[in-house]
Amino acid sequence: MVALDYDGRRFSSEAAETDGSDGTAPVGSYHQSGDLVWAEFTGGSVRTGRLVGTCGPDGVIEAAYVQLLDGGELAAGRDGQPAAPAPGRAGAARGTLAPSRPVPASGGTPRSARPR
Repeated sequence: MVALDYDGRRFSSEAAETDGSDGTAPVGSYHQSGDLVWAEFTGGSVRTGRLVGTCGPDGVIEAAYVQLLDGGELAAGRDGQPAAPAPGRAGAARGTLAPSRPVPASGGTPRSARPR
């Protein structure tokens, strides 16, 4: 059983590398069915992006992602680990998602994300 449901949650990036020229950050819209998790990203310097993975019973997402940036670069990687809110606290989770800079498709550097 999955303890945390990401369906319908939105996360925005805290990484300055993908902020738009107007200071806006990319936003990911998450979906979940059982342990399957997927998301679409757009905004900031991200033209479009996708994430797909699984969510464990502890709320940790293991995923791969790819983003097409405004300059035509591809940023790709794996591993997102949003942390569940403290027991008894409402609100979206936050954690590490997406690359810190464009990277080869073979791997990525995680960065933090904040609930939106």
